[in-house]
Amino acid sequence: MFEWLKKESADFVCLQEVRAQLDDIKSEVFWPSNYYCYHHVAIKKGYSGVAIFTKLKPNNIIEGLGQEEFDAEGRYIECEFDDFSLASAYFPSGSSGDQRQELKYRFLDTFKDKIKAQNLNNKGYLFCGDINIVHQEIDITNWKANQKNSGCLPQERAWLDMVFNELNCVDVFRQINQEKQQYTWWSNRGNAWANNVGWRIDYQICNSNFKRQ
Repeated sequence: MFEWLKKESADFVCLQEVRAQLDDIKSEVFWPSNYYCYHHVAIKKGYSGVAIFTKLKPNNIIEGLGQEEFDAEGRYIECEFDDFSLASAYFPSGSSGDQRQELKYRFLDTFKDKIKAQNLNNKGYLFCGDINIVHQEIDITNWKANQKNSGCLPQERAWLDMVFNELNCVDVFRQINQEKQQYTWWSNRGNAWANNVGWRIDYQICNSNFKRQ
């Protein structure tokens, strides 16, 4: 990651699934030089966790969404700047069973309210993260075969439709790249990586205020 940071010289870096406690992240990997670094960790060791590295010092840091069931899992951190806010978010997966899928739906409802609130304050808002949802057929290899699997369920995809169409947000990547087979996640089984059998479940999404900026 150090070499990538040096090469790209990114102004902002958003991480998900850091999977470490604050006592464990003392190495430079977690606190790269030339960046202000902020982490929101899970209570459970070796699980979840998000972070933001920024060259611009924020005015304020927000850890969590104000809901204990999500905040205990270290799923959201936000940096507030003068004209915009940047967030790193790790949405729950529902693949392990019905209880986690229901938690995922509750998270989606809470996050919808977060976006609405950001739209009302007339500031730009950009959130980057592992959303654990594919949006359209172009975003997954086996579209039909996964219609009943978490991450590709109609209700989940409808949530993204709502974010883009009703809340006037923008899928930043798709503004730049409309090509097929642009995936961000591959199963560990069946040579999925080698054969590029994947899902695009990681996004950079901004509201209309940010787009105008």
